[in-house]
Parts: sequence; C-alpha cells; structure tokens
Amino acid sequence: MKYRTLAIASSLAIAAPLALVTAGAASAAPTDNPPVTLVDGTTAPIYDYAGAIRETVWVAAPDLDGDGVDERIATDIIRPGELDGNAQVPIIMDASPYYLSSGRGNEAERKQYDAEGNLVTFPLYYDNYFVPRGYAYVAVDMAGTARSTGCTDEGGRSDIESVKAVVEWLDGNGVAYDADGAVVDADWSNGKTGMIGKSYDGTLANGVAATGVDGLKTIVPISAISSWYDYNRWQGAVKSNNYPSSLSRSVAANRTIATDCSARLNFMNANDGDETGAYTDFWAERDYRDGTFYDVSKVKASVFVVHGLQDTNVKTMNASKWWADLGEQGVDRKMWLTRLGHVDPFDSERALWVDTLHRWFDHELMDIDNGIDREPAVSVETAPNRWEQSPTWPISSARTQTLNLHSDGTMMLGKKDRSTASYVNSASLSEANAVRIGANPNRLQFLTGTTKHEIRISGTPTLDLDVAHTAPVGQVSVMLVDYGAMDRISTAGDGAETLSTESCWGPATATDDACYNEVGKRISSTELQVLARGWARLDGAGDHEVSVELAANDVIVPAGHQLGVVISGSRNGVLAVDTAATTYTVDLSGSRLNLPVSGPMAGFGPGHVKPKNTENLRQGTLPDLDATVWPGN
Repeated sequence: MKYRTLAIASSLAIAAPLALVTAGAASAAPTDNPPVTLVDGTTAPIYDYAGAIRETVWVAAPDLDGDGVDERIATDIIRPGELDGNAQVPIIMDASPYYLSSGRGNEAERKQYDAEGNLVTFPLYYDNYFVPRGYAYVAVDMAGTARSTGCTDEGGRSDIESVKAVVEWLDGNGVAYDADGAVVDADWSNGKTGMIGKSYDGTLANGVAATGVDGLKTIVPISAISSWYDYNRWQGAVKSNNYPSSLSRSVAANRTIATDCSARLNFMNANDGDETGAYTDFWAERDYRDGTFYDVSKVKASVFVVHGLQDTNVKTMNASKWWADLGEQGVDRKMWLTRLGHVDPFDSERALWVDTLHRWFDHELMDIDNGIDREPAVSVETAPNRWEQSPTWPISSARTQTLNLHSDGTMMLGKKDRSTASYVNSASLSEANAVRIGANPNRLQFLTGTTKHEIRISGTPTLDLDVAHTAPVGQVSVMLVDYGAMDRISTAGDGAETLSTESCWGPATATDDACYNEVGKRISSTELQVLARGWARLDGAGDHEVSVELAANDVIVPAGHQLGVVISGSRNGVLAVDTAATTYTVDLSGSRLNLPVSGPMAGFGPGHVKPKNTENLRQGTLPDLDATVWPGN
C-alpha cells in the first residue's frame, strides 16, 4: 500500500494510505472541525492517546444548594495533545453522579487519581476510542457528587444546571478554575458538545437538552429518564416511600467535599407527595418533556434514544413518550430498542453499537456526511437477535385493535359482554401466581384464542377499565401476557451475562485500558412472558372509569400463542395502598384492551384456553419487581 504525508494543522505530519480521505480542509469539512483522517467514511485513530492532555477544571455554576456560594463542578478532560494550540475539537461528554459512588458500566469503573490529584483512569471506553479520532472527552461530576460542591437533587434544577454550566463553558460562555484557582479558558474547544450516558447519566443529557442550551449539538440517552414522575410513579401508584431523598443520598456516597445536605433531603421527603402519588410542582421541576423549567419545545440538539424493551428499572414510558414528543417538535432523532433490560448496548451489541455510535458522533459533531441520517431512523430487536428497521415508531402498519373482556375468561374482537366479574384484593399476591393459568379468586384473567399467524405488537397498549371498590383508596395492577413456549431474553441479570473473554476498544496506558469483558445474552425457553405492566391508584370508594396505560413494547408474538390480560390489586412493582380483602368488581361492558398490533387478527376471536405449564415457571421468566434499584450502571 502506498502512503503519502498529510499536513495536519501547521506542525503535525502523519503518514497515511493514499486510499484514505482527509477532512479538515475547507473543501472537505467546516474549518471549525479538527483535521481528521477518514477510513470507510469514519474518523480514524491518528492521535496519540498516551500523549493526550489530561486536566481537571472546576466550572463555576450558580448557587444551587442555597448556601450563598456559587458551585464548583469538577470536570475531567482528555484531549489530543497534538492539536493543542493548533486546532479546536468537539467534545463527547458523560456527566454522572456515579463516578465515585457505584461506578460506571458493567464493570463499575470509578475515576482514579494519583497522589497529586491528577486523573489517571477515565471510566468506560469513550476516552480510549474517541480521543485518538480527534475528539475531546469530558467526564463531569454532577453537583453534590464526587469532587463537585453542592447537593444532589434527583433530577431537579441543581442536577441539570450544574451540567448545563459545563456545556456553556465549553461553548465560551462560562468561567472555570484550576486547582490553584487560576482561570482556565476552553480555547481548545470548538463549542460542539455531544452528551451520552446510561440511566442517570443519560437522564442528565435529556434534562440539559431540555434547557435549550447553546453548544449542545446531540445527545445519546441510554435507558434514561425523561420525567422523574414517570420513574417514581405510575398513574398515581408510588414506587417506594421517600425514594428521591434515598437516591440522592446514595449517589453522593464517597464524595470528597463534606457538605450538609440535610435541608435538601428533608425538603424532598416533605414535598415528594408519596401520600397521594399526585403530579405536583415537585415533579414538574423534574419533568423534561413538559415541566416548569424544562420541556421538549426547547430541545435544539439531535437525539439518539436507546432503551431496553424489558427494562423494569427505567420503564419504556420514559423513552416512548420522549420519542413521540421529540417528533412533534421536529427534532432530528434516531432510536435503538433492544430486547434486554437496563443494559447498555455496549454490553449487548458491542461491535455494531460502537460502529453506529462512532458514525453518529462523526455526523453530528464532525459534520461528516456518512449517510447515517439517510438510513432507517429506528432499529428494534423484536425477538432475540431479530432486528427490524423502520422510518418511524411505532411502526406505521400497527393498528389499534379493541379486544373485549368476557366473563368466561376469553378476550375477543367484536362482541361485548354486559355482565360483571370480580376478584378479592390480595396485596401479597405474587406475580407468578397472578399469571398462572387457572382459577384464582385474587385476580381476573382473560385470554384470546390461539393466534393463527405471527403478529407484532408495536406501541403502547392500554386497558380501559370500569371498576368499583369500597376501599378508601384502591389500586389496580394490569399485565399483558404472551402465553406460549419459545426462546426469550431472560429477566435474570436484565438478560445479560458477563463472560470471561475480553475485547478492546482503543489504545491504553498503564492505568487506563480499553478492554472489557464480553457480555452475552441470556436466552432461555420460557412458557410465558409479561409483555407490559401498568398500575393505577383509585382514590375514593365507588365506581372508577380509568384507562390504565401499560409500558410500551415492540415484540413478536408467534403463531400458536395466546395473549392474556391479568387484572389484580397486586403490589408487585409499587406500594400497596389497599391491603384489605376488598372486592373489586369490573363492569365488562365498559372494559377493553386497546392493542397496537400489526399482522392478521385471526385467532383473536373466541378460543379455548389451552393448558400450559405455568405451575413451575423457570428462573428468568419474571423479574423481581420489588428489589431496590437505582437508575445506575
């Protein structure tokens, strides 16, 4: 292969094959982008990782904890040394509350510093992979965590404004200081920032985008929250008591600056509204779709949404509603929906994910025309390792089919049943007992006939329910179940299994490598799967007409299966507000399942309930919904 020398900036020369394309000249890319070399349309690793500049600054943010002193937000930076003073670079940022608490990624990596306080280990692979390709990587400690001042705020203004201040500084509109207090300018930055992160990190990206801050060009929220109400609540049903303060206390673990945040934590406990489950001003502050301070109409950055369809931690409502609202605002967007739970695609589709993410950042931050914007916007894993692409989501062929409930336990298109059906509330009813085939006085169960053809459920099912009870406060739990044996992604470990083999994604130093354990999918044969769950609080005795929204999904139901709806007062996943043996009576004439489905409806008429082996469900069939979880790794 023949090589030629490419002039990079004014003082750097790199040998490169003639077949490669160099971007950086005015004819190839805008002049505010750094010189890069393209291989197969993507930036190649031409800058030295070991020799990269590593530095820490503390970005000034407004007083966010009410102590009268501006905050200092710890910001760790790594950027190509060869370009220092020669070219400005775009930034990939992961802002997080977890860098010194629970750590990041499947291997729970934490930031590590030498004796002088210099960062020597960046968690995750973003620095190793992208810095050699001409990007800076910035890891931000959210206010109240790690080496930043302030107090944590479970998605409130302190969280978001602390990270926003860093984006503004990178865009030339802020002040930062080094460890000695000297002012530091981001003169190496071209002002283009892309935020990425999983769970709380991705949630910060959503929130900062919803401020409309200049300089934020794209975000990649993975398993992220778009409304903290929809994380802590479900139609008035409460996840757990005092969760905001508990989470805020947890993420502040191991912080290096002793701070009394008791006032903030007490405020959360007094205002989180656990007693009613209502959407209040407290939650409006933490709503990035349509909140008091932040909302989707302000979003200027493009958005690449990534979510697991079996995520029972940050449930799919946070992604589906964000996606829909972004579309209504005309925001440039892309989406991946995997079949796993709360899992980063780096740990499920590693090679494909890194390649896709690389192309996305090249396009959004380097202005490289690599065609990713002309590919189908949505990729969905509808069954284990079965991917479908579409320009929109839910898919355009999905139509809402109405299935009516009948007193004989069937569920069908067309004919309504004018009678009623009842169950006796049991707050201790397990999900396993609720979904089993057979009579159970503590829940109602309705099944379709056997499907004659494969169908695809795509979107958000709802159950219109006309129900009466005599409790001061009642509750309903609804499950949509696919009955039929097949290979599925297990719920154990969110469907992911860490292997003994490793793969490496970039160069390394003695203290920071880019090698990570491979992760496989846990696939096992199960007799059933809960496709969607939903809950609703019913205030006051008497009759209630409620539409219970279930979690969005996109999944294949094979021929020969039956779909079921299970209605109970089960507390699985939320707190029980009715613990008595209250009778709940459902008026079947006013109750129906609204199912977004693509495919022939044959088999959705009356059918016989076929016996199924649901007595001894295999491990991994159902998740532990009552386990304490954080929106974390």
